[in-house]
Amino acid sequence: MLNVVIVNWNAGSQLAEAVTSIAQHHHSLVSSVIIIDNASTDDSMARVEALTDLPFHLQMIRNTENRGFGAACNQGTALANSEYLLFLNPDTRLFEHSLSVPLTFMQRPENTDVGIAGIQLVDEHSQIARSCARFPSALGFVAHALGLDRIFPRIGRRMVEWGHGKTRQVDHVIGAFFLVRRHLFDALNGFDERFFVYLEDLDFSLRARQAGWSSVYVANAQAFHAGGGTSRQVKARRLFYSLRSQLLYVFKHFPVWQAWLLIGMTCGVEPLTRVGFCILQRDWTGVGSTIKGYRMLFGDLRAILKNVYPVKSKRYIWL
Repeated sequence: MLNVVIVNWNAGSQLAEAVTSIAQHHHSLVSSVIIIDNASTDDSMARVEALTDLPFHLQMIRNTENRGFGAACNQGTALANSEYLLFLNPDTRLFEHSLSVPLTFMQRPENTDVGIAGIQLVDEHSQIARSCARFPSALGFVAHALGLDRIFPRIGRRMVEWGHGKTRQVDHVIGAFFLVRRHLFDALNGFDERFFVYLEDLDFSLRARQAGWSSVYVANAQAFHAGGGTSRQVKARRLFYSLRSQLLYVFKHFPVWQAWLLIGMTCGVEPLTRVGFCILQRDWTGVGSTIKGYRMLFGDLRAILKNVYPVKSKRYIWL
């Protein structure tokens, strides 16, 4: 059995559609669906409350403020009681074998070292998304800041060069469908809540790998994923949180000199690159969103840096 954890923020009709799809394809594997609402102002929660005859226990937590994705997931997991946890985005919809196939895969005796599993995600055109990723390197972050990954996508973090047609071990599976063993989640103390949104799943995958666990992409099961989620509603703030999480990630996992190099690239070079690409595409709205996003980042930079402390080992210990 497994618990499904969904974090909601103004997902509109998508949230109820996701829960309905779980009800249609649960195969008696789901003991409960736990929804954590981060102070939504739309009717998404009311739409879920209107659903009847659900074949599982529905638990809902309503936060009075937006606590962020990682914190809300940890909050929901505290109510879970199953061997497996599925973190599911509200902009997903499950299909016939979305749950049974990856769960069966993880339960096989030869896969006892698999701690995290993802499945094939498709868009509204039934196209397979390139959803798996490599652990980022300092060189990869530099290439991203220079915009080189836009010109040469293969040097980016996403595994765009691979068709995602076969089951294989990968560094990271996207957090939109993130199946985790409960005892691994507990052993790693859940998601790092200092990542408000973005890269908390990547950070978790890296810590799992360092603890001896693997992540596997299971290709013979699918789910629908709209992509972008509700964060598409606020492009400037989405950029801010993405950049903020990027800085937190490098300070946590990279040597000091690399972290400071990357903060210089992120704050000094990348905004010019982003604005330049927007101008070339005549995306004036994108120019405005980029400027607003970086203004928020610069305003929060001191708070970001307060989260780290340099020590003699030339690594950063988080306070």
